[in-house]
Amino acid sequence: MSTDVSAESPAPAPAPPGRAGAESGGGLLQLMLGGLRRNMRQYGMLIALGLIVVLFEIWTDGDLLLPRNVSNLVLQNSHILILAIGMMLVIIAGHIDLSVGSLTAFVGAVAAVLTVSHHLAWPVAVVLCLLVGAAAGSLQGFLIAYLGIPSFIVTLAGMLLFRGLTEILLKGQTLGPFPDGVQKFGNGFLPEVGPHTNYHNLTLLLGLVLVASVVWQEVRDRRRQREFSLDVPPARLFALKLVALVAAVLAVTLLLASYKGAPIVLIVLGALVVCYGYVMRNAVFGRHIYAIGGNLPAAKLSGVKDRRVTFQVFLNMGVLAALAGLVVAARLNAASPKAGVNYELEAIASSFIGGASMSGGVGTVLGAIIGGLVLGVLNNGMNLLSVGTDWQQVIKGLALLAAVGFDVWNKRRSGS
Repeated sequence: MSTDVSAESPAPAPAPPGRAGAESGGGLLQLMLGGLRRNMRQYGMLIALGLIVVLFEIWTDGDLLLPRNVSNLVLQNSHILILAIGMMLVIIAGHIDLSVGSLTAFVGAVAAVLTVSHHLAWPVAVVLCLLVGAAAGSLQGFLIAYLGIPSFIVTLAGMLLFRGLTEILLKGQTLGPFPDGVQKFGNGFLPEVGPHTNYHNLTLLLGLVLVASVVWQEVRDRRRQREFSLDVPPARLFALKLVALVAAVLAVTLLLASYKGAPIVLIVLGALVVCYGYVMRNAVFGRHIYAIGGNLPAAKLSGVKDRRVTFQVFLNMGVLAALAGLVVAARLNAASPKAGVNYELEAIASSFIGGASMSGGVGTVLGAIIGGLVLGVLNNGMNLLSVGTDWQQVIKGLALLAAVGFDVWNKRRSGS
C-alpha cells in the first residue's frame, strides 16, 4: 500500500477570508494582481490616467500640474464630466444618446433669451432651463421606451431638431453677456473665509472633510464585507489603498487651494458623483438599470418595469444635458449657435474609456469620471505642447479604439 504522505495527510484548513497570502510578500503580490484582474476595466483606466499625468508632467516641464492649470482643467472639462455621468447610465441601460450636444446648445440659448433678452431673474431662468431639459429627455424617453423606436434614431433626430431650434432661437448670432450669478456658476470660486494664509482655507477644509469621508466609506465597506463573509484584501493592501486615495485627494486639494480655491462647478460635480454613485450602487433604480442592460428578458421576468426605467434614464439625461448647457453658457458668458458641437461624442468616449460595455449592463459613475479625465488631460497636455487639432483628433480616436478593443479582449478572456 502506498505511503504517500501527500495522499494520506489531511489537507490544511482553509485560511480565513482575506488572510490567505497575507503572511508573505509573494502572497500580497498575488492578491494585488488578482484584485487588478477582477477589476481590470476600472483599475486599468486609473493606471492609464496616472501614467498620462506623469508623462505630460514630464513633457510639459511641470506645467500640467501647476495650480492654475489644474483649476483650468476642472473648469474646461466640467460640462463633459456632467454629460458623461448621464451617458454612462444610458449606455449601461443598453442605449445611446446622440442629442446631448445639441440639447446643451439649445438650453444655453434658452437661458440667454430668458436672462439677456427678457431680463428674467437668473434663478428662475435656471429652473426653467432644467425643466426644458427634462421635457426634451422625457419626449425622447417616451418615444424610445413606449413606442419602441431605437434610441439611435430618436436621438439622431433630436440632435438635428435641437441644433435647428438653437439656430432659430438665436437667429444665427451669439447672445450675451449673462448676469453675474450665472457667470459665477461657470467661472466662480468658493469665497475666502478665515484668516489670511497662503492657501484657500475653505478649500482646505473641504479637502479634509473629503479625506475623512473617503476613509470612513472604505472602512465601512470593508467591515460590511467581513460581516457577509466576503473576501477582503489583507490589512497591508487595504492600508496601501487608503494611503493612495488620501494622497491623491490631498494633492488635488493643495493644488486648488494654492490658487483661487475650489471652483463652484467642482462642488456641483462632486455632489453629482456622490449622489449618482450611491444610486447605482445601492438604490433599486440603479440595480434595475444594470438589469435591463445586462439581460432584458431576465429583467422582465423578474418584474423590472423596463419601459419606466428607460424613460427615467433619458429624462435624467435631459436634465444633466441642461445643467451642462448652463455650465457651458456661463463659462463662455454667451450662448452660441455652434456651442455643444461633438459634446455627445466626448461623453460617449468618456463612458467607453471609463469601462462601459457596448452590450450594456457594465459601467460605473466613477469610471465615467475617470474616462472624462483621461480625455481632459490628453486635451490639456496636447494644448500645452502645441499639438495641432488634427493630431489631437487622431490620438483621441486611437485612445477610444484602444479602450473598446480592451473591453472586447477582456470579455473573450473571461469567457475562455
